[in-house]
Amino acid sequence: MNIQAICTDIDGTLLDKNRQLSLRTKAAFSQLPKDFPVILASSRMPSAMTHLLEELGRPYQPLICYNGGYLLAWDQESKQMLPIDSTYISLLHCKEILKLTENTSIHVSFYSADDWYAPKADRWTEKEETVTKVKSILKSGKEVLDIWEKSNSGAHKVMCMGEEVEIQYLYKRLEELLGTELHLYRSKDTYIEIAPKQISKASALALLLQNKFDFSMEEVMAFGDNFNDVELISGVGFGVAVENARDEVKAVAKHLTASNKADGVAIAIESFLL
Repeated sequence: MNIQAICTDIDGTLLDKNRQLSLRTKAAFSQLPKDFPVILASSRMPSAMTHLLEELGRPYQPLICYNGGYLLAWDQESKQMLPIDSTYISLLHCKEILKLTENTSIHVSFYSADDWYAPKADRWTEKEETVTKVKSILKSGKEVLDIWEKSNSGAHKVMCMGEEVEIQYLYKRLEELLGTELHLYRSKDTYIEIAPKQISKASALALLLQNKFDFSMEEVMAFGDNFNDVELISGVGFGVAVENARDEVKAVAKHLTASNKADGVAIAIESFLL
């Protein structure tokens, strides 16, 4: 097995029960060669990922953000992370999502590049700020879409959070109306994460390798737990599912490791790479 890089999901995979990097995980990554690529692939925004790279001692590694909708890599000349690829959800679809949530208590957050727009400082905003260590910009959905209309911008991700019954109803309606054009991820019963249909973590990784590295998907070890990791785990040479992963992820994995709460990623690195 000739593994040239690691690509790993974050929540439910890399982080422990406290949504932190455990000491064992940090120790395992620290034993890898300094020039060994470690690529984080998540539905998170860049700022919610960069602090994890710093904790791992690898601040200049690429980032696959928004499930593949926003791909960043370190540019040595400008000394900053620059986008390699960017795919937006159309403004029309953003408006349709907002319309479907009218007269509900559902919280709708819009994400673009490294900005997170939350409609108000409610319990959903507070929870996400705590977990991701990122501060939201408070602005109504209509205000955000008006700004984007003038600037020709858009959403890399839309996240809907609310009570399970309302979220389930919204999910069914979105699936009926926009299911052929948007990815709808149920990371929790109270969440729907929405991304463009044409992207995935796997497609972003393939593009990154094509642009920045001289090895193939076959030489990557990838870790994941949820539906948005299925293509990634099946598309690399050595896909690893954590024990708490969905059955769909386990079905396409080449190896099953311990759960995220039991340092599954670290155990696999120790077993196969150290």
